[in-house]
Amino acid sequence: MGAADDQIRVSETVKREIERRKREGESYNDVLKRVFGTDRDRSRDLLAGAGFWSSAKADQVRETRQKYKEKSKERMEQRGGR
Repeated sequence: MGAADDQIRVSETVKREIERRKREGESYNDVLKRVFGTDRDRSRDLLAGAGFWSSAKADQVRETRQKYKEKSKERMEQRGGR
């Protein structure tokens, strides 16, 4: 890509996040295109936020979800469900 057509102002926080996501050889424009999905099928946008939780946080969420599923199942059994 040639010289920039426009300039945008972003906060230091946003700039750091773009730099964190930047791959070797990518321009800022390349990163933004990849993140916003302009170079790929829109159906993959669901993956854009993947990987933001630490393993510990993901485990905690899984455990909490499992506990709620078990409680729900118990309530259904008490009410005459399966």
